Amino acid sequence: MTDIAQRIFVSYAGPDRAWAEWASWQLQQAGHQVELDRWSWRTGDDFVQKMNLALDKADAVVALFSRQYFAPKRWTREEWSAVVALRGRLVPVAIELLADDDIPALLAGRLRTDVHGLDETVATAALLEAVRGPAPPTGPVAFPGAASPDTTTKPDAQRPRLPSSVGLPEVWNVRRRNPDFSGREAVLGQVRTGLLSGHQAVVQALQGMGGIGKTQIALEYAHRFASQYDLVWWVDAERADQLPVRYTELADRLGIAKSDAGSEANAHALLQHLRTRHRWLLILDNAEQPDQIEPWLAEGPGHVLITSRNPDWHGIAHQSDLDVFTRTDSLVYLQSRMPGMTAERAELLAQDLGDLPLALAQAAGVLRSGMTLDRYRQLLTTNTARLLQESDVRDYPAPLAATVTIAATRLTDDGHPDANALLRLGAFFGPEPIPIAWLETSRPRLATIPGDPDDPMWPRKALQPLGRFGLARTDFDTFQIHRLTQAILRTQTSPDLIAVIRDDVTAVLAAVNPGDPQSPADWPAWASLTAHLTAPHVATVIADRAELRPTLTKAAHFLIRSGLPRTAHDLSTALHKAWSTDLGPDHPDALTCAQYVGHATVDLGDLNKAHLIIEDTFARRRRVLGADHPDTLHSANDLAVTLVYLGEYAEARRMQEDVLARRRRVLGEDHPDTLNSASNLAGTLGDLGEYAEARRMQEDVLARRRRVLGEDHPDTLASVGNLANTLGDLGEYAEARRMKEDVLAGHRRVLGEDHPDTLASVGNLANTLGDLGEYAEARRMKEDVLARRRRVLGKDHPDTLASVGNLANTLGDLGEYAEARRMQEDVLARRRRVLGEDHPDTLTSANNLATTLHSLGEYTEACRMKEDVLAGRRRVLGEDHPDTLASVGNLAATLHALRQYPAAVALLKEVRVGYLRLLGVKHPKTARATQELAAVLTAMGRTHEAQLLTGGKSKRGKGRFGRKRRK
Repeated sequence: MTDIAQRIFVSYAGPDRAWAEWASWQLQQAGHQVELDRWSWRTGDDFVQKMNLALDKADAVVALFSRQYFAPKRWTREEWSAVVALRGRLVPVAIELLADDDIPALLAGRLRTDVHGLDETVATAALLEAVRGPAPPTGPVAFPGAASPDTTTKPDAQRPRLPSSVGLPEVWNVRRRNPDFSGREAVLGQVRTGLLSGHQAVVQALQGMGGIGKTQIALEYAHRFASQYDLVWWVDAERADQLPVRYTELADRLGIAKSDAGSEANAHALLQHLRTRHRWLLILDNAEQPDQIEPWLAEGPGHVLITSRNPDWHGIAHQSDLDVFTRTDSLVYLQSRMPGMTAERAELLAQDLGDLPLALAQAAGVLRSGMTLDRYRQLLTTNTARLLQESDVRDYPAPLAATVTIAATRLTDDGHPDANALLRLGAFFGPEPIPIAWLETSRPRLATIPGDPDDPMWPRKALQPLGRFGLARTDFDTFQIHRLTQAILRTQTSPDLIAVIRDDVTAVLAAVNPGDPQSPADWPAWASLTAHLTAPHVATVIADRAELRPTLTKAAHFLIRSGLPRTAHDLSTALHKAWSTDLGPDHPDALTCAQYVGHATVDLGDLNKAHLIIEDTFARRRRVLGADHPDTLHSANDLAVTLVYLGEYAEARRMQEDVLARRRRVLGEDHPDTLNSASNLAGTLGDLGEYAEARRMQEDVLARRRRVLGEDHPDTLASVGNLANTLGDLGEYAEARRMKEDVLAGHRRVLGEDHPDTLASVGNLANTLGDLGEYAEARRMKEDVLARRRRVLGKDHPDTLASVGNLANTLGDLGEYAEARRMQEDVLARRRRVLGEDHPDTLTSANNLATTLHSLGEYTEACRMKEDVLAGRRRVLGEDHPDTLASVGNLAATLHALRQYPAAVALLKEVRVGYLRLLGVKHPKTARATQELAAVLTAMGRTHEAQLLTGGKSKRGKGRFGRKRRK
């Protein structure tokens, strides 16, 4: 045992926070240094980082075992797994009765201390003994029933109480707990922290729209922390004038009400009583009038929790603005209510319902009663209001449709015509936040908004009632109406009014000027606008608005440049279809949409389909606009790039040289489009193995882009990355690494972590680390890129397949040949299906698999595959391409292993001469070819000839000439 103070981290599940506070308090009073997330970590801290630091420095981790602690997807799993993995000291303390199968097998054999069912004194002793270890008594054993003096310095009324030491409070009128409650752990934690933040009465307000779960959170809080209070009283506060009556009921329960006094006198007597009473909680549910509630707020050493749709509690209460469920909470809720629902289908339903808790509860009820999910989702689109009238949810007073209708009716009855008009207008935008500046700019052109168009206080005056009635979420510069509230309001709007509102929506959207769709600095503004342009009920009615065509095409361009190809594809495809019908397929706007459909299709990885679209657009533009028109040159450039992706390097080069010449003549040397053509041509030269010329062109393009566009422009960063890749091809790995690190930092700063260009930068840097022998770090980075690409792009996307192949290569470098082989066989099969047998990337996969078979000692099969790859590369790339030479060298290495020395020597001499000519004497590949040739000569007994090649330093080669890595 040890009585030395220890550093202790308390690990617990969110629902067990009361236990965690009690245990932490007792350990702290015993002299230990305790870290509890809710006491030690601030809002905004990196949770994972703080947890890792706490685990690293802790002498012991006290784990509060419960069923919730071992629930799936809780961070507690990472906490105890990390302690066990690092052989740290884990102190299991069971706070409820657990069966053997409740505890993971890894922990089932660990001795644990049970504190559930004990009184507080015994439980405290058990906890402290669990931490310090057992010890025999040094004196007489005390009688178990004797009371122990309270040695704490904090008053009993303030220190955390053992959760199991009491039942429900003596004074309690809260309805039963909701057995279906789930999620909201962070909110409950914030409420608890907020209520504990002061010594006198703390007032906390949960604010949010109807159906968001305010009452359910308050109910769960009351039950979860019931043991910490002696009095918990629930008050229906919707009518502020009835508060004295509700307070009198509590006063009567406490025995302080006077029958001959009025309700106000008894209410004041209650408030006076609470000033000196400890451990009380008042819950004022559905309080909507802060100014009328404030005089009746209790003061003293207790807590007041308010739920309200009204956001105006500033200066009265600490306010928590509730949002909808997180998507994770939505999925957990739906799958707990309907265990047979897959995560994918739950994701679709949660998206349709906007993660609104009441809507999720109603949907679960309807689906459990026999309706299919597909039918429900269809009705949600076509009969929203009717569907949302259906509800058997006991814990909500009214279905969502009725909740919205009642609030909208009250808004009208209270005399807010401008707010009502703004609500109807907002219902026809997308469900994302609507910038108030848009409305201010377009106010004179809005036909549906009453009042003075020059009123400087509009739309603030209109927004305040929307927030007060919970119909919109208002912020300092935006307001937002939930998608289901919007849908219900749209069904309640007359056809004539709908037509006028849609004109107003068009006027607002057309007046927005987000800036340059290619500039990352303007992407937030474009993201805000595009969210509304692409909302289904908006997109279907604005496609034929001529004034919006420029905005819509720029939005598609923004989506492509910002790395959102799926949304770009859907938008541009819909526009192309509509405009081809209305304007004709050769109209410039229709052709611009076709161009973006082609771009997006390439980015989605469907190269053959993209080739057909781009080729058709190019032919139309050349016929309609002429060969030298900038738009025609755009399509020619796109077609050439697509040919590169398809592995047709020679034809791509021819087209790129032609486009570059035309752009230089038409646009000038420094035009961004000209620089784009020069960069693309340089990349193709690299693909063709002409590294020196590629480097020269890339250095020139980089210098020009820095001067014209600036250091942080995405195209400039792309040029740095392209040049770095070519330096890697030329064997200048150290400089390539430095440049790639700079590019990655720039991409993360400018584009964000998940942008396709950022992921490419991570992969490229990882490849160079592999070239430098830093295989462990290369593996970590490649695993990260692969996981992200699978999530964002899908398993069969060419970039994902490249990531699989690159990671497999690194596994081979680390000697994990079996797993490398499995991955390489998979990627080879996928590339054959997606790209075709003779695509350069498919040949690369076959080459890499053959190299791994060589490493596994399967020389005969490796030799057969390498012969096939060499024949394919000679046919597709030509005799002198570096990849073809690598195949010759790889085949020679396997012939060496098979002791076919003369054939190996002949091939290696061919490789060495080719590398000397293309790459120079100092390139690592040239050196490797020389070493392998010397090794084979030595094996043949021709040691003198070998020594002449290596300067007397002949050594056995590695048996491979490098694995091709896609950039």
